[in-house]
Amino acid sequence: MRRLWLLFAQTVTVGLAILFIVTTLKPEWAGGVFSGGQKIRSATSIPMLEAPPNTAPTQGSFRDAAKVAMPSVVNIFTSKTAAPSQNPFMDDPFFRKFFGDRFDDQQEKQVSLGSGVIVSAQGYILTNNHVVEAADEIEVALADGRKAIAKVVGADPETDLAVVKIDLENLPAITLGHVEDARVGDAVLAIGNPFGVGQTVTMGIISALGRNHLGILDAFENFIQTDAAINPGNSGGALIDANGNLLGINTAIYSRSGGSLGIGFAIPVTTVKSVMDSIIKNGQVVRGYIGVEPQDIMPELAESFGLKKTNGAIIAGVLKGGPADKAGMQPGDILVSVEGKTVTDMADMLNQIAQLSPGNKAKIVILRRNQENTLNVTIGVRPKAPPRAAE
Repeated sequence: MRRLWLLFAQTVTVGLAILFIVTTLKPEWAGGVFSGGQKIRSATSIPMLEAPPNTAPTQGSFRDAAKVAMPSVVNIFTSKTAAPSQNPFMDDPFFRKFFGDRFDDQQEKQVSLGSGVIVSAQGYILTNNHVVEAADEIEVALADGRKAIAKVVGADPETDLAVVKIDLENLPAITLGHVEDARVGDAVLAIGNPFGVGQTVTMGIISALGRNHLGILDAFENFIQTDAAINPGNSGGALIDANGNLLGINTAIYSRSGGSLGIGFAIPVTTVKSVMDSIIKNGQVVRGYIGVEPQDIMPELAESFGLKKTNGAIIAGVLKGGPADKAGMQPGDILVSVEGKTVTDMADMLNQIAQLSPGNKAKIVILRRNQENTLNVTIGVRPKAPPRAAE
């Protein structure tokens, strides 16, 4: 009996020793025994609450939209060689005697960054003209890590859009959305490479549609305004809807500090598509032109001219020998419609005429002395805008 008791005591002692070792070194093994198969986390000695793993998106999440569009947004790195500023000592013969002309051949390499959007599996990428303008070399970095040298297909300074092309396979092209269905208050995401930190997604809403008279572009302004954070480096990136479809190309911000203040602007996809198609087809954008200098009809102007309505654009000047002059248009006329479409203001008039094909005749309705007249104007080709002075 004593031997059995001693054997039992030894067995219990060994068992407790094994349990102590297991619970100390592999607590999860013991957890399966004492907790009915449910694993209990014991990585820390402090009890904490932890949510169960969940792969489903939470309500209000835009992870699916971002996942769809992010592979189509690229980082663009440009470089150009700039002549150095002339050293004032180079005019000194004594200085040249010792140092010669070695400083004359020195050039500075300027590097800048931006973003772009793959719009075709054939390698076409949309970006802003100011991102690639005057660049000697353009490098595109994809979200999957691939890099390629891009060539400029064409650019349109008047809308600040440009198309570049790379030669890579299996490119993830973005899906174009329908900006005409967008409404103020809709959620949007901005994707780009702000400050060169890498691809970044910010969220906001559409603050306004059809923004113009901002002074960002010379003529054709029709922006989507958003409060999604847009910073330097975001230029040329994508503004997408909640489904990951492209609504616009991020272009500019209002800022006093250089960073985002919640007022950003994107070129709508309707403008983007027409400009892109024209650039790929013709290498440039060909716009209609009638040769007039329009102005908005301000209330004071309408009162002084005795006008009954303020919509339309008043013709301040007519180019002699131009399409409008040949059709009989005169200074002081008010242009109220183009091809049956009502003209709301000067910007709307320029946009409507720009979309007309040169060489075709267009019916333009004017108001002269409060009487409507219809003119058949043969549309001309809009002259190219002069290059902007370097800042």
